[in-house]
Amino acid sequence: MDIDEVLTRGVEQIIPSKEDLKYLIQKRKITLYQGFDPTTPNLHIGHLAGIMKLRQFQKMGHKIIFLIGDFTARIGDPTGKLSARKMLSENEVKRNLKGWKKIVQKIIDFNGKNKAEIVFNSRWNEKITFADLIKICSNFTVQQMIERNMFQERMKRKNPIFLSEFLYPVAQAIDCVNLNVDLEIGGSDQLFNMLAGRQLMLATTKKEKFVMTLKLLTDKEGKKIGKTEGNAIVFNKGEIDTYGKIMSLPDEIIYPAFELLTEVSLSKKMKEIKENPMREKKKLAFEITKIIYGERKAIQAEIHFEKTFQKKKPDFNQKTKNMGTLAKTIAVHTPRKSISEAKRLIINKAVEVNGKLIQDPTYKTRKGDKIKVGEKIFLQVE
Repeated sequence: MDIDEVLTRGVEQIIPSKEDLKYLIQKRKITLYQGFDPTTPNLHIGHLAGIMKLRQFQKMGHKIIFLIGDFTARIGDPTGKLSARKMLSENEVKRNLKGWKKIVQKIIDFNGKNKAEIVFNSRWNEKITFADLIKICSNFTVQQMIERNMFQERMKRKNPIFLSEFLYPVAQAIDCVNLNVDLEIGGSDQLFNMLAGRQLMLATTKKEKFVMTLKLLTDKEGKKIGKTEGNAIVFNKGEIDTYGKIMSLPDEIIYPAFELLTEVSLSKKMKEIKENPMREKKKLAFEITKIIYGERKAIQAEIHFEKTFQKKKPDFNQKTKNMGTLAKTIAVHTPRKSISEAKRLIINKAVEVNGKLIQDPTYKTRKGDKIKVGEKIFLQVE
């Protein structure tokens, strides 16, 4: 990708301007970062746009930093929240971090000549004294913090706003000062937090940090595809799950997902999607699965999808323990992993055993039974 594509693909805005950032990039190597709070044990599709943008800058020869917000995750980002986030313990954050690098290192390079750096923001935030914090906070006003839309909405609803939530953008601002970066990347919903960092850098170091906001992957109602809305595609369940979940996304997601989450040429993509949305969605699923799991597994996932959902010849290769009754046997495979949900699915004609519709939750399951739950789950009783 050339500079212009990197500065426009999936980008919503650049502050102070795209022209100034382009001039700086042409002049010298820059340092940039994006922060990721490990509030969940799984990296998901909502993280991928930022990681791909870091990768594009790395390929151009710039220094990229993958910042893990192990400290800020304990506060909880209030962005878009009508109630306070649950504060996480240090142990919860550490548990969530397991497996993150395993996924990220498939996308960006941590070993080559221009290797990416992983940094934890607890390194400096845990050393800040109360006196330090007072001095830092003197660069911000209460009016500035409280004007945020979600805080205004909370006040209307008489929902509490905790002082710790005011400090989240301050903590994020401290990150970029300590990293001494030229550019910070984040989703467009992170603009307030990133501008706080720009303000603090300018006040304390006289350096003008650039801010790049990325478009959000949303459905036609404007809801984000991600953890917050409960529709995240996580990257720890294997290539078949990832491919299948992408295929279940609505068609209006196809083009923005190509733009944000792949490096495929977009020159004819809109026309190709209009001509054959199913074909292009399969290409999208393949590209994203290849990025996360490699080409061989992406091919296997595509073959599985075609055989199971397009040719209607599913492999009942997911083993499950025989728990005696149909409801108990399939419960762990339901979205909520509950017997009550399993019973609801059975009663509502969503479960077949050996090709026959079963509506009795107490139906006795046997070894070798092939159970279909909904349209995507195919089990064989051990």
